[in-house]
Amino acid sequence: MRAIRLEIFVASLILSLPSHALLAETVLIVQAKKILTAAGKTIEDGTIVCVDGKIQAVGKTAEINIPVDAKILKCEIVMPGMVDVRTCVGLSGILNIKHDSDQLESSSPLQPELRAIDAYNPREELVEYIRSFGVTTVHTGHAPGELISGQTLIAKTIGNTVEESLLIDGRAIAATLGEGSTKAGKQSPGTRGKQMAMLRALLIEAQEYKSKLAKQTEAKPDKEKDTNKDNPSEPISRNLKLEALVDVLAGKKALMITADRAQDIASAIRLADEFKIKLWLDSAADAHLMIPEIKAAAIAVLLHPSMARASGAKENLSFQTAAKLHAAKIPFAIQGGFEAYVPKVRVILFEAAVAAAHGLSFDAAIESITISPAKILGIQDRVGSIEVGKDADLALFDGDPFEYTTHCVGVVINGQIVSKEN
Repeated sequence: MRAIRLEIFVASLILSLPSHALLAETVLIVQAKKILTAAGKTIEDGTIVCVDGKIQAVGKTAEINIPVDAKILKCEIVMPGMVDVRTCVGLSGILNIKHDSDQLESSSPLQPELRAIDAYNPREELVEYIRSFGVTTVHTGHAPGELISGQTLIAKTIGNTVEESLLIDGRAIAATLGEGSTKAGKQSPGTRGKQMAMLRALLIEAQEYKSKLAKQTEAKPDKEKDTNKDNPSEPISRNLKLEALVDVLAGKKALMITADRAQDIASAIRLADEFKIKLWLDSAADAHLMIPEIKAAAIAVLLHPSMARASGAKENLSFQTAAKLHAAKIPFAIQGGFEAYVPKVRVILFEAAVAAAHGLSFDAAIESITISPAKILGIQDRVGSIEVGKDADLALFDGDPFEYTTHCVGVVINGQIVSKEN
């Protein structure tokens, strides 16, 4: 009777575990006819050895020592887990209703203090949806639509809590130039001139705040560092809005500006140069018209989905922009983006495939959704390519990843099988 109760307890415990926990292995072997490493040449008939969540070895199967009794997954092609360089998944949900739409707060045009970590839901079905196509890391956060809409974070597409998923909190602050963040009537900002004036004024205020903090730290002994130099009895009040922008001025966070039209791209570049801050151009539909200016500014482009709707500010987008950016040696990555209609995000695998059909080479297209976004985001030491020492994040396919009829037949994150479906 006791044995029966024990069996029931064990069975109930197993059923209570998440599906990926059931498939977790300390040692995992992945073998494929082709390994697209995104770090060099393709490996034919290759093997990847994953131990404790890291890639321990990669090479031709004949040259790899395979541990005895290790779990082996086989497929046609394996590539690095994909990295979506700009999305809103986890803040935006798959149902497109009020309770799963935390991507945009419209009560104020300037909200750099809003943290993505406070709104991100790792259990959101939309996260699982993009993971099923091989997306293992996302740079997600507040959507375009306000002059400054909030912050972003970087997370793996697993976990029951944001702490389990999180790689970097507060990676960038999202801003929007052009008609995407202008207001009607007498609300501000109503014009592009007002947009720039509001951004400039807030950044100047942040500079002054940063200077006060620095002087306070330098001028006071440890026990008095919490007081104002000019009035020791009055402490400097914390300002979450300015603190977020101080991080931008200090280079700890990037300023990610959604700018599609050429004039807005030019304004973003000018602002970044004025304040000497790290700029990421988000969406940038007119980037193909601004190649010399973008290259001279040495900034990265988080390029709109290839199949984004060519209307409004994106009316001049081109399927060939990715190829032109690559030819000009401008760092870029193709994003899943945000759209107001379901499912609110595009799958970067398909978007890169379209770019590959319009002038971008196969290898460059793979890089645009793996190692290139990892480098832009500053996480290339962990993800983005299949190399020894990196996280064992892999996407397995039963054919060419860019063929529409191909299936993602397995996804591995941190050495754990989190999806094993066709």
